[in-house]
Amino acid sequence: MSLLVDTSVWSLALRRDNPSQELPELGVLREAVKGADIIVTTGLILQELLQGFVGPKARDLIIGRFETLPTLMPDLQDHIAAADLRNKCRRAGVQLGTIDALIAQLCIRYDMILLTTDNDFHHAAKHIALSVWSNHGQA
Repeated sequence: MSLLVDTSVWSLALRRDNPSQELPELGVLREAVKGADIIVTTGLILQELLQGFVGPKARDLIIGRFETLPTLMPDLQDHIAAADLRNKCRRAGVQLGTIDALIAQLCIRYDMILLTTDNDFHHAAKHIALSVWSNHGQA
């Protein structure tokens, strides 16, 4: 299975002060890193992580880890489709941010499962063809 790992999961995984009660998404990420699944990213997720962590050590660590991951590059059609997804969600009463809509579009286009702790994606998946990992089943 191919996973696009959202910023919310990477952020938790890269923190030194991980909570003692681990979220199941972190276990899925850990197994994927060991080779159980293919992990894919996009520049938006890397950018969000770099904006959230401070210091050159953290920056270099994050960049080093992400350099080895396959990176999806959205094209013009992805941006158009992401706007359509965002509008469809808004009409259904679900708020999906611009960046989140593009992440969702990349998952849909490349038939990947989104690994996230952000409930906005779970709500959006009820209205668009987005597969979101769930501990009650894979998607």
